Amino acid sequence: MSAFDFRNFEDRRQNSQAAKAALLEKFKARPPSDDPELVAKAQARAEVARAREERARERERTRIEAERKAAEEKRLREEAELAAQLAREAAEAAATAERKAAEAAEKKAARDARYAARKAKVKIRR
Repeated sequence: MSAFDFRNFEDRRQNSQAAKAALLEKFKARPPSDDPELVAKAQARAEVARAREERARERERTRIEAERKAAEEKRLREEAELAAQLAREAAEAAATAERKAAEAAEKKAARDARYAARKAKVKIRR
């Protein structure tokens, strides 16, 4: 159990008054708002804040520019890939057409050879 408190009401009232007086003295000791030193500190804080905001804007501008540049590079890369793919497909289509034409020519030559052989066979009989 705690020890008996010998303070009475008058002691508590005096302590409260002393605390209030100390708080009032602290408030009165504060320099006025138009004090040159306070104005200079406020201006310095404002300048630091402006510089901080400017750096943040510059970082944001740099980030946006980097994103734009990356998007442009990606677009160019995709366009180049698409152009290469179209060129490959065109080359494949041309090779396929050439191969089909060659096969058709071979088939025609074989057909013509069979026809000529058949005609030659008929001439030999007569």
